[in-house]
Amino acid sequence: MREFESLPAPNSAVRDVQSSFKVRHNQPDCSHNYCGGRFRSLLLPPSTATVGNGTNMVSSFRVSELQVLLGFAGRNKSGRKHDLLMRALHLLKSGCSPAVQIKIRELYRRRYPRTLEGLSDLSTIKSSVFNLDGSSSPVEPDLAVAGIHSLPSTSVTPHSPSSPVGSVLLQDTKPTFEMQQPSPPIPPVHPDVQLKNLPFYDVLDVLIKPTSLVQSSIQRFQEKFFIFALTPQQVREICISRLCLAETSCPQEDNYPNSLCIKVNGKLFPLPIGDFRGYAPPPKNGIEQKRPGRPLNITSLVRLSSAVPNQISISWASEIGKNYSMSVYLVRQLTSAMLLQRLKMKGIRNPDHSRALIKEKLTADPDSEIATTSLRVSLMCPLGKMRLTIPCRAVTCTHLQCFDAALYLQMNEKKPTWICPVCDKKAAYESLILDG
Repeated sequence: MREFESLPAPNSAVRDVQSSFKVRHNQPDCSHNYCGGRFRSLLLPPSTATVGNGTNMVSSFRVSELQVLLGFAGRNKSGRKHDLLMRALHLLKSGCSPAVQIKIRELYRRRYPRTLEGLSDLSTIKSSVFNLDGSSSPVEPDLAVAGIHSLPSTSVTPHSPSSPVGSVLLQDTKPTFEMQQPSPPIPPVHPDVQLKNLPFYDVLDVLIKPTSLVQSSIQRFQEKFFIFALTPQQVREICISRLCLAETSCPQEDNYPNSLCIKVNGKLFPLPIGDFRGYAPPPKNGIEQKRPGRPLNITSLVRLSSAVPNQISISWASEIGKNYSMSVYLVRQLTSAMLLQRLKMKGIRNPDHSRALIKEKLTADPDSEIATTSLRVSLMCPLGKMRLTIPCRAVTCTHLQCFDAALYLQMNEKKPTWICPVCDKKAAYESLILDG
């Protein structure tokens, strides 16, 4: 009897079942243990079966699944698909943990939702019943195939002297597989998502509060429709649409899903190309680079009428482990001069704070051999290389050097990065303070 080195595919396993019954039928004098032994040869050690079956699963993964798997295992997930595949196969063959094996099965089920998970654990085989000449005879438990509870409408014509040797009729030999795939958790319709504040926009009203972009089918590309209506007062204002990750742990920045396509009232909305300068990064390995996230001004395509509702159609490519949400706001756009006026209304920081910061920096540290004896601060703005007129810095900054508030706001009005020009750390508008 030939021993199997690797686990056969589901179809070949079914053919082996059929051929074994042919032998059993054509050789009436064979023992029952022969048929059972034929199937016992299919039983491999769990480790060998797991590696053999896992290799086929990993080999069918796309780049996104390979990156998720390697990231889950704490391995490097950058590089081309061939390099990612080699790392994943090496991870599998070197003896991965049960958690990684479960992750492989989860990714495979999402990749092929209707495919048999495989015959990796034949120790859980259940018995099947085949009807022989109208009578049912039990088969040893070792004959059952994992995941196949029964082979319905399968009959074997008994051998008779008048029939030629080896004539076996199998009807409807297509097995029925019962999948027990756990359904992924459904995100809430309106998640408690908080978007980061946009300093140059005042939110007047929420037309569509953050709504989850739920995957409605197993297809990669999804589509969802939204409808909103404007009141006469809102018609005189403007609209803005925002998309972000459906993450509720912290305020979210604008983030676009892959292959995003937006239609407003049946008209295609042109997405921004590249960064704020209009620069689009070239495709890498034939794949379009991810667009930088920022709010979308859809006013030009909105019906400015309170009698006719507006419809938004969003299509995107689903991603494993990522959920997105969208919202529509009625906003009023502000200018850098208006933000500067609001900043001045917050007041000027007490000069004693700056004096205390200088004393702290000049105080000798007993644990350090290096002591600061002097501090030098320039009166020239690091942005415009001009004399400071409105000295400003963020409350999170620890340096004494300031920058000009007017130039900083004008720069972020053109390209909102909100990065401190001195220490290159985040300096959001809410954290700015005029230095005294």
